[in-house]
Amino acid sequence: MKNLRKAVFPVAGWGTRFLPATKASPKEMIPLVDKPVIQYAVEEAASSGIETMIFVTGRGKRAIEDHFDSSPELELFLKEKGKDLELEEIKKISSLARCIFVRQREALGLGHAVLCAREAVGDESFAVLLGDDVVDAQVPVLAQMMEVWNRYQKPVIGLMEVPQHLIPRYGIAAGEEREPGVFKITQMVEKPAVEEAPSNLAIVGRYILTPDIFEKIEESGRGALGEIQLTDALVAAMKDQGVYGIVFKGRYLDCGTKIGWIKSQIYAALKHPEMAEEIREYLKEMVDSWR
Repeated sequence: MKNLRKAVFPVAGWGTRFLPATKASPKEMIPLVDKPVIQYAVEEAASSGIETMIFVTGRGKRAIEDHFDSSPELELFLKEKGKDLELEEIKKISSLARCIFVRQREALGLGHAVLCAREAVGDESFAVLLGDDVVDAQVPVLAQMMEVWNRYQKPVIGLMEVPQHLIPRYGIAAGEEREPGVFKITQMVEKPAVEEAPSNLAIVGRYILTPDIFEKIEESGRGALGEIQLTDALVAAMKDQGVYGIVFKGRYLDCGTKIGWIKSQIYAALKHPEMAEEIREYLKEMVDSWR
């Protein structure tokens, strides 16, 4: 049994939900307190034992590549100024893992983005992490999923329970519970109406996939909106070899919408050791002023 060594990060999207902030800057580089959101996903993968990070990028995404590269000039500047803590943080970023950057020339959906990483992935299982989805967890979500993958050696998707009114925003999965919180998936529907949803288990942006998924992506072709959907290939994998899902343990932070990002900022700030107390006082002051 091979270890899971590679993770794919689809980062070629336009980030239209955050315009005009993302007109000239990648949405993945929007900060969550003091780190860009994509760094949280990369740190999660590295903490789970991933050795190679494969970024599927597009035009205007050079800042992501620069962020995970070394910066000798900045490091020298910080060293000369005696900013040792900042220097240590900067060095950590470039030493997280080996990074590969692959170009997605045309944005044709998540399935297409994963397909673009085929050559870099090779003939081995791999993870996919979406940077919009940040999870504060004692055990990294990917590590939780890898435990399931190690037991079943089948594709694994991350799941979380959502309230009824949020169901149309997510891909929804349902299945047979094989062990507490672990399901063998029997249904997957992309953004169903509430009355048509098979459950309230939403598919979050974490996947472990086997290499045959590439053929299934190619075979599925273009679906809704002319895009190549990863969900379509997962449905084929579900029918062919089986797909498992795990309801992960952790606090989900939605950094893919404006309101979700604001809420995530507040949550992350309240956990930050250097600003938690001041933010807590500020929020109390704001609430008192609105009464």
